[in-house]
Amino acid sequence: MQSNSPESIAPAQDQTCTDTAGSAWHVYILRCADGSLYTGVTTDLQRRLREHNSAGGGARYTRSRRPVRLVYAERAACRSTACRRECLLKRFRRTEKEALIASADDSSFSLRNMV
Repeated sequence: MQSNSPESIAPAQDQTCTDTAGSAWHVYILRCADGSLYTGVTTDLQRRLREHNSAGGGARYTRSRRPVRLVYAERAACRSTACRRECLLKRFRRTEKEALIASADDSSFSLRNMV
């Protein structure tokens, strides 16, 4: 697998979205209790984080790795953009994901309120 260039690490600006529902989509990365990383998409980060940490919800992967913490999130223009970005992030090596998490700054997205 090739190393991802800095251009591929930055969130994509997609001009082809046809999603008119007005929902804000997000791509997010969770750090699980075992230290592994999980990537997903949602329209509501707080709700999705609660689902991942609740007894009956969340993804199958995170159910056995609770509690999980939100460590990275970015906005996407529409669902298709969010899903494409999720797919790209899932192909990242762990070191590339950690670099992306480390490079996130509070001005682009505040994670403090997403507990």
